[in-house]
Parts: sequence; C-alpha cells; structure tokens
Amino acid sequence: MKRYIIAADAARARIFTQEKNGDINEIDSLVHAESREHAGDLRTGGKGGVDDSAGQGNRQSDKSVTTMQNESLAFAKEVAEYMRKARTQNQTDGFVVFAAPKFLGNLREKLDSVTRGMIVKAVDKDVSKDSAHELADKLRKL
Repeated sequence: MKRYIIAADAARARIFTQEKNGDINEIDSLVHAESREHAGDLRTGGKGGVDDSAGQGNRQSDKSVTTMQNESLAFAKEVAEYMRKARTQNQTDGFVVFAAPKFLGNLREKLDSVTRGMIVKAVDKDVSKDSAHELADKLRKL
C-alpha cells in the first residue's frame, strides 16, 4: 500500500502518494472556493447588533472572522472525509500531513479517531503551493 501525503491550507488540499523509493505523485486535489473569498463577500446582510452589557446601548459586531473560521472548519471536514474514505477503502497504510497551523488543528478536530491514528507525521507548516519535488525533499528530511 502507499502512504498518502496531504498538503493543505484552509482553501486547498493536495493529495500525493509516496512510493517505496521515496518518489511522490500528486493524485488529487480539493479546493474550497468559499475559503478563497474575502470575509466580507461571505457575509449576508450587515453587521449584527449586540447589546452592550455596560448599558451603553447597541453596538455592531463584525462576524467576518467567525465566518472564515466556519469555512475553514467546513473544509477540514471535507478533507477528513477524504482521508476516512482512503482508509476504509484500503488505499493507504498511513498519512503524512503538512498543513497551515490553524488548519491542522481544525483537521485534527474533524478526523475520526481511527483515521487520526493513521497519521504517521503531522507538520504544522503550509506547503500546499510547493512543487512535488520540494515536497519530496521535505519528506526526506523528516
């Protein structure tokens, strides 16, 4: 069986296989278009009103950060499902995951325990735009 290498950030995940000789080949990619949007483009309506507990009346709350976090969690769930399917269909014997730090945390949260247990190495670094050759070099240094 082949090892799967996942290189991801909040908007894109690239999936590679690693051969026994160390060569890697890109086999798939997932893109979450909503994560590529600017936060303001994702919101519907204006800023929501929040009652000020100090009695100063109503102030506005910007939900763009929460919206982006929700999109990152949604994409993490999609990547986790891809990994789960690879595991249950016996396509891989383990995973090496390179991901932007916040996204790696989101991904870990969304993985089931069996799939999470198949992660051989997790690196909190965004290499999603690296070439296959650059990624292979990073794998050799692990």
